[in-house]
Amino acid sequence: MRRPTSARVAAEPLPRLRWWIGGLLGAGVLINYFDRISISVAAPQLEHTFGLTPPQTGLLFSAFFWSYALMQIPAGLLLDRWGVTRVGRWSALLWSAATALTACAGGFLGIFLARLLLGMAEAPSFPASAKATGYWFPRSERALSTALYDAGAKFSNVIGVPLVALAVVGLGWRWGFAVVAALSFAYFLVFYRMYRDPSRHPRLTRTEREYIGAGGGAPEGVAGESTAGMLLYLLGRRKVWGLFIGFAAYGYSFYLFLTWLPEYFVRSLHRSILASAGWAAVPWACASVSDLLVSGWLIDHLIRKGHDETRVRKTVLVTCMCIGIAVLGATTTTRPFIALAWISLALSGIGAVGAVVWSLPSLIAPTGGAGTVGGIMNFANNMMGVVAPIVTGYVVGRYHSFTVTFLVAGSVLLAGVAAYIFLLGRIEALPEPVRAAPRPVPGT
Repeated sequence: MRRPTSARVAAEPLPRLRWWIGGLLGAGVLINYFDRISISVAAPQLEHTFGLTPPQTGLLFSAFFWSYALMQIPAGLLLDRWGVTRVGRWSALLWSAATALTACAGGFLGIFLARLLLGMAEAPSFPASAKATGYWFPRSERALSTALYDAGAKFSNVIGVPLVALAVVGLGWRWGFAVVAALSFAYFLVFYRMYRDPSRHPRLTRTEREYIGAGGGAPEGVAGESTAGMLLYLLGRRKVWGLFIGFAAYGYSFYLFLTWLPEYFVRSLHRSILASAGWAAVPWACASVSDLLVSGWLIDHLIRKGHDETRVRKTVLVTCMCIGIAVLGATTTTRPFIALAWISLALSGIGAVGAVVWSLPSLIAPTGGAGTVGGIMNFANNMMGVVAPIVTGYVVGRYHSFTVTFLVAGSVLLAGVAAYIFLLGRIEALPEPVRAAPRPVPGT
């Protein structure tokens, strides 16, 4: 059967169901980041209510990331085995329950355990979105479609921090978590009704299906290798280690800002809880815009114009990591608006990195391996979600300043730049794993 050409597909009116799916994935990331940031906003009340020290606060901030990071590779393997639809439904339902349990917790231990459960439940979120985007979008739309859900992680701080802050200040910290739990359950219901893979979606037309396939949409199906075999194969590839190290470096700065930025404005710039929520929204708004325009629209535009795909993606990736080092500028001033400007510039760079990296699993993975690639690199990323909050808590507790913290973040970003330059290589699919030939049966 002859494969449809792009010209044939383009001659017919093109439906846009794939962009509704992209919006659904973005809404999911947006809401599960409400879950993650709620503890940062509630931190001052939690410290007062339970008498927490900065190191204890850092441990609470990191609790989510212990289980989230450790579950990344298992979540990727589950996605490659059971698919986005089934795993995505269970994930959304369980993270709703975990957030509700946080609202009912009676102290440090209860909150810590609820955050561990939340991390386990949300572990499939990003690998699932990366895998689904590969199915639903051609390569020429992969950057913008990835930026749609990756920007949700940044934009959550623009609207989520003020939303949770209003609930916390007006009703108490428990209601901050309760509001987010309700939103999470509403998303579960929408995802349950709306998401299917393309081959099973009743509303996907033949025209749009052919357009996705002709443009390089990732084939559905399971890996030809066992899950353990696929994991070992990928861990032996230099390209995957480039993603691992580079995304870990990105994750250190990202999670430093995600967990400690409201506290930075309270402690260092002497803002109130509500005011710090508004201040924190500014850099994250810059990150959201950068994510959509630079790592989304600009990359797709340049690739459609005929520029080399590897050069475009890697140039944006390395440049934006270097812009993130502007966080060091905040160490040179005590003036609030200048510090805010430096942090906004740094987050504009960091914000554009995530979408570029999350477009890569479906572009470089062998058949059926996108979930595992996403799990490997997100494990590295989120282990920094464990490290950054704890390190920051101890540094702030000892020096009563964020200066050393920002210096460490800049140094780690430089290590990530080196990994992307020297290890990642060309952005192209890895060879399919070579399966061992069956052993001959004796006597035949």
